[in-house]
Amino acid sequence: MGTQIKGLDGISAEQLNQDLARGGKFVIFGYAISVIILSFKRSSDIYYIRPGESVLSKSLPYTLLSLLLGWWGFPFGPIFTIWVLITNLGGGKDVTAEVINSMNSGA
Repeated sequence: MGTQIKGLDGISAEQLNQDLARGGKFVIFGYAISVIILSFKRSSDIYYIRPGESVLSKSLPYTLLSLLLGWWGFPFGPIFTIWVLITNLGGGKDVTAEVINSMNSGA
């Protein structure tokens, strides 16, 4: 995949498989930044969320960044910011299937 996954430090493949079976997942968070007439919607790095681990602490920086800098641009700033808030407060975008497929293909 080529992307660093945050939260995988020191975890074995066996432990990862056990965690995934118990509800672990890979997620990304969105953020929005606007500069007058330009608005951008971007995604964070991939985060590994262990079973029972709170997603809020990982999504909070991206959510706050969007609340402060996302809504300024018209017309897409408010649209992107609302989308990011819904996604992040809902636990982020689950990309577990894509990450596992990428790991299994040896990418």
